Amino acid sequence: MTKQAMASEAMRAKYEPVIGLEVHAQLKTNTKIFCACATTFGTAPNSQVCPVCLGLPGVLPVLNERAVTFAVMAGLAVGATIHPRSIFARKNYFYPDLPKGYQISQYDRPLCEGGSIDIHAEEVRKRIGLVRIHLEEDAGKSLHPEGKEGVSTTRVDLNRAGVPLIEIVSEPDLRSGVEAYHYLTKLKQILVYLDVCDGNMEEGSLRCDANVSVRPRGQAAFGTRTEIKNLNSFRYVEKAIAYEIDRQIALIESGGRVVQETLLWDSARGVAETLRSKEEAHDYRYFPEPDLLPVDLEVAWVEGLRATLPELPDALRERLVREQGIPEYDAEVLTETRALASYYEEVAARSGQPKLASNWIMTEVNAVRNKTGDSIESFPVRADRLGDLVAMVANGRVSGKIAKQLFELMLTSPDGPEALVQKHGLLPIEDDAALRALAREVLAANPGPAAEFRAGKEKTFAFLVGQAMKQSRGRAHPEKLQAALRAVLTEEPA
Repeated sequence: MTKQAMASEAMRAKYEPVIGLEVHAQLKTNTKIFCACATTFGTAPNSQVCPVCLGLPGVLPVLNERAVTFAVMAGLAVGATIHPRSIFARKNYFYPDLPKGYQISQYDRPLCEGGSIDIHAEEVRKRIGLVRIHLEEDAGKSLHPEGKEGVSTTRVDLNRAGVPLIEIVSEPDLRSGVEAYHYLTKLKQILVYLDVCDGNMEEGSLRCDANVSVRPRGQAAFGTRTEIKNLNSFRYVEKAIAYEIDRQIALIESGGRVVQETLLWDSARGVAETLRSKEEAHDYRYFPEPDLLPVDLEVAWVEGLRATLPELPDALRERLVREQGIPEYDAEVLTETRALASYYEEVAARSGQPKLASNWIMTEVNAVRNKTGDSIESFPVRADRLGDLVAMVANGRVSGKIAKQLFELMLTSPDGPEALVQKHGLLPIEDDAALRALAREVLAANPGPAAEFRAGKEKTFAFLVGQAMKQSRGRAHPEKLQAALRAVLTEEPA
């Protein structure tokens, strides 16, 4: 499939895109879903396999209880119905990296059904419905290294075969690539808050397939859909959907018709290419997995899990705005991860200054993290020390300028701000005699502006204050310094 001409704005206005997403999230279990093999990323190929995940004859799968627990937690977090009984099925198809020739999944009786995710995209808030969340095993991975004389070869690594996944299927409620991006961002945030998935797209922990169709505006029936497979970047999802919407509109407008097929996104060229014709459910010949019993859940167990769920992002943001009095934008930034939210709450509690704590984290802390790539968990200035620094600023112990110097020192020193103030001679100058002496030095060094002020040119006073603060290396108490300067200028001879 070659690169398409872009659909015009007039063309786009005639059609409504309809998008549904299927997200595969790897669960944070130590072992695979039906055997005891490890799920560690990056190990030598085919080093984490056994007769069960290799699909050898005569072996039986044993369900990983932790995988069920994590899947139920995800369902509860999005308001899904948790079915007391669900059934595994065999999904039959041939891939070189699918050793059994079928994938153990769930079909007509999934673990979780319904639910929704709220998003805020393009100034619009909307609720995206979910069809289902079900458990399944992952396939292996085909690698295509270049062999001798530039000939490509295929190698199969089965370490991923049997890794536990949940598939989260949305309703076709999305209408643009931008909405899809925000939906995926929100979904990932929820899964990471729950600590059931690490969300690492580079390692394949989160993958997305997008179903895209267009229909004339006002038409109820869906158009023919295509599926874009294995997108491992939210921005690629956004771009691929935008491309496919334009392609379908331009195709229909030129008199062609959309064919139901599966596409692969080429991020380097910015195009989607045909992989195969789109399969339907009957192509997979689903039937109940004969080697696994139904999954029966007790209501008390499910409710016990509900009681242990952490505070989720939306609820946490609302609480921070309500209790700490910070703006919604601040709350949005500070709840990006659970760890960052906990860091903020400790700084705010330690300093007693919620808004000032927010300012410091959003400016100083995040500026450093953006440069270094540090997570908040590995950030060198722990919350207790930053809280002490914010408190020192709030009570006037140090000026903002000195506080920033202390912060820089704290990035490489384990000492607290009070110890660093003493160690580096950064104690504030507040003594009236010392401030007057500093004022005399500055006026002697700047006789012209001093004379102008005495002659009635008030605006030169700000310049003299700036010079005095510079002379004190930011240590002088600003209000007391200004008072000392005025006193020397008006009370003492020139």
